[in-house]
Amino acid sequence: MSQVDWTSETSGTEEDVKLPAKGRALHRLAAVRRLQGVSRRTLARRMNVEVSQIRHEEQETADLPLSKLYQWQEALEVPISELLVESEDVLSQPLLQRAQLVRLMKTSLALLEQADQDAIRLMAQTLIEQLVEIMPELQGVSAWHAVGKRRSLDELGIAAMRTLSDDVFVDLPE
Repeated sequence: MSQVDWTSETSGTEEDVKLPAKGRALHRLAAVRRLQGVSRRTLARRMNVEVSQIRHEEQETADLPLSKLYQWQEALEVPISELLVESEDVLSQPLLQRAQLVRLMKTSLALLEQADQDAIRLMAQTLIEQLVEIMPELQGVSAWHAVGKRRSLDELGIAAMRTLSDDVFVDLPE
């Protein structure tokens, strides 16, 4: 199977036809993955591949078959057109708006979880309901990962409190 190297040609009309040339960006896989807030490891798990393969495919000049782009589209839950390089637009408006709403929903859920006062919880709950009304698929979004309370230097971690049964320890021959 041969590979065709496309260059910019004039089509005989007023506009120039611009086709992918060697070394030119062909897709936006890495940018869309980062916008969606998905790590390479998570994406590799979703696609059932190694992280090194994700890293290789994210290279903008990597020439991928359509079947591979559709796998990315399914794993990232975005329209296929968002994965392709467009003329001048860095991001399409719908994808940018979706990413912003997801971040806003995560923040609202975190506020609801952390609120100490009933008034703040009520405002956070109202905001969450309004966001779901705007974009129903936000219903399944979870809050930002919260980090637990930090221990002081004098406190032991939970691992120190656990007991192990005697059968865990094996007598090794000398």
